Amino acid sequence: MDSVGHAPGDDADVIVVGAGPAGAAAAHYLAAAGREVLLLEKATFPRDKICGDGLTPRAVSELVRMGVPTPAEDGWIRNKGLRVIGGGHTIHLPWPEIERYPNYGLVKSRMDLDATLAHHARATGAKLMEGMNVTGPVTDDRSGRVVGVTVRQVDGRGRRIDGEAGSERTLRAPVVIAADGVSARLATSLGITKSDNRPMGVAVRTYFKTPRHDDEWMESQLELWDGEAGRSNLLPGYGWIFALGNGLANVGLGSVSSNAKATQLDYKSLMAAWMRNAPPEWEFTPENQVGPVRGAALPMAFNRKPHYSRGLMLVGDAGGMVSPFNGEGIAYALQAGRVAADVAGQALARTSDAARERTLATYPVRMRDELGGYFTLGRHFVKLIERPAVMRVCTKYGLPRPLLMKFVLKLLSDSYDTRGGDAMDRIITALTRIVPAA
Repeated sequence: MDSVGHAPGDDADVIVVGAGPAGAAAAHYLAAAGREVLLLEKATFPRDKICGDGLTPRAVSELVRMGVPTPAEDGWIRNKGLRVIGGGHTIHLPWPEIERYPNYGLVKSRMDLDATLAHHARATGAKLMEGMNVTGPVTDDRSGRVVGVTVRQVDGRGRRIDGEAGSERTLRAPVVIAADGVSARLATSLGITKSDNRPMGVAVRTYFKTPRHDDEWMESQLELWDGEAGRSNLLPGYGWIFALGNGLANVGLGSVSSNAKATQLDYKSLMAAWMRNAPPEWEFTPENQVGPVRGAALPMAFNRKPHYSRGLMLVGDAGGMVSPFNGEGIAYALQAGRVAADVAGQALARTSDAARERTLATYPVRMRDELGGYFTLGRHFVKLIERPAVMRVCTKYGLPRPLLMKFVLKLLSDSYDTRGGDAMDRIITALTRIVPAA
């Protein structure tokens, strides 16, 4: 390999496995820098992903940086902030006015969002290859370094195609970026396992036809009851309602555990109980439900490390890049893709293998410096709120205090200025720097 391109036997400068937000962002930035990049996706677009479909201002800022248009006519629905309901209180928390991020969030279904981002990367110059199941890494016999992947073409449902079209083949590149989701098969194949001492969340969601489809606020329900409030049991977890503006709302609930063992709850039953007791005017009825209730794990707080090893970089869910504070992963996936692309591009410009490896090794350092302290705070936060008594006290006595809730919103949504800002911004920034980086 030379300083301006890949070696003669390679298929690309970089192979990106997985075309979700993290992979699409990495491919976009690499292609924008003039690198040859293969973006491999097992499914064919459009394809679904279990998610709340909400984008905080932090995620919106990453879309702006990528140059992704977000006009309302294309189904991008803006919201003003967060409506929080709990302890007999309802409060509205507008997104903060800060320098780093815009003062609005967005909602767009992952069916549309992921296709938009993947096609944006393709328009930038990445080669998007759909229906390509990556079956494993290819390693160098002498160094053990990852130098490519084996792939097999599959149909739109991920099923193997018989014959020559479905035969396994090898694709090679000096750098491989794993954006293959919570399963993290490439990392696992190299022995990179998840940590037991990091939080793990679980979320389920479905869609409803509802008059609430054009709500200007993202809603968070901190108390879910199995009957009328005050005359029944408080269910563990929290709920959300995110309006999609197209007649539908994304409705879901989730919970989090402070360790790798996810909470053992019957989420579908909890969801059904919440829906039975929702106000009739919301019209959350079986007749208005669109699609099944589906669930997914949320790997949090860098629960899989190292983020770089032997030619393989981990981004997004593959590296456990979900916030313990609110379960958001899209913003951090986009950020990780951007940082990984920058590091990979710098590494490819080096003129020796040793210099390239030193440069690639800066990727986990940069991710730790940017998010490690914040994720450590999130780990302590989870240990507190997973105790029902603590959560009830916080809900009852915290929600009525506007100044406190403004601070909480900035902390939980990662919407604070790291340089300057107000007193709240400075306190949060100081806390992220004091605690040990995750």
